[in-house]
Amino acid sequence: MNDIARCTWKGMNGDPFYEAYHDHEWGVPEWDSRALWEKLVLDGFQAGLSWITILRKREAFRAAFADFDPEKVARFDEADRARLMADAGIIRSNGKIDATIAGARLYLDMRERGEDFGQFLWDMVGGAPIQNQWEAGHVPAQTPLAVEMSKALKAKGFKFCGPVIVYAFMQATGLVNDHLVTCFRHEACKALGHGH
Repeated sequence: MNDIARCTWKGMNGDPFYEAYHDHEWGVPEWDSRALWEKLVLDGFQAGLSWITILRKREAFRAAFADFDPEKVARFDEADRARLMADAGIIRSNGKIDATIAGARLYLDMRERGEDFGQFLWDMVGGAPIQNQWEAGHVPAQTPLAVEMSKALKAKGFKFCGPVIVYAFMQATGLVNDHLVTCFRHEACKALGHGH
């Protein structure tokens, strides 16, 4: 497998854990609303850190946040906040923990109003993944659409969703296909974008 061409991510090549994430998850279109919310939360926790740091803690995050079940997280109270702030397995940030609990409530509020979180996001990209054709060194940190999505999320009350975080989220969840054209996953992810 070492001779396959991948995206040129710093620190990925030769790291089986990181390569597996790139090869099987990153850029695959995610249609499930709960999974999309989990990914947005994790990308928010990444702010100021490397993604691999979050990825290595993902199972601890899932355990700490009830598998990112919005109904359960929305009911988290002061005891839960104290438990989370004492959990060395996750990133202990009051602001990010509070934003996650508040985000679960916003997610449920949207649903109660008949607005699906996933549908809201996919509608912003026209209902199908945007297929980019990047070469190494050309992938942007954000785009005008990421700025628009960031503003739309913030308008609903979500936090830790600036344009750079949102663009990383869009890339990871296949809202955009940003695998490099030289990467073996580019065409595979492109094929997954059809016919949902």
